[in-house]
Amino acid sequence: MNMLRIDPAAEIPPYEQLRRQLTEQIQSGKLPEETRLPAVRRLAADLGIAPGTVARAYKELETEGYLVARGRHGTIVAAQTFGEHAPTVQQLTTHYVASMHRLGLSADDIIAAVHRTIAGID
Repeated sequence: MNMLRIDPAAEIPPYEQLRRQLTEQIQSGKLPEETRLPAVRRLAADLGIAPGTVARAYKELETEGYLVARGRHGTIVAAQTFGEHAPTVQQLTTHYVASMHRLGLSADDIIAAVHRTIAGID
């Protein structure tokens, strides 16, 4: 796995620093599909952060579809279904979510809006 670094003096919380770095590595292909990630405790020790911090980053990445947790079999990089469209999908999603946040909507509200829209399309 490519080098991960956590800056304890940064304004961005450590879990978010880790989440962003792993996301970038997955999107760029530096962490290919099916790559097994280090165990939470091992990565936490390597980075000098709490295991709960790594667990939170892993959980968020799992929720976002970047990782798959396989219990005792570890956590792996999920198949990236967007392929060549990944940068465009990410850009559109970022724009949409940022716009919704500016309206004052919570993450749950945004997700509910997406689900309602999808239900209307099907």
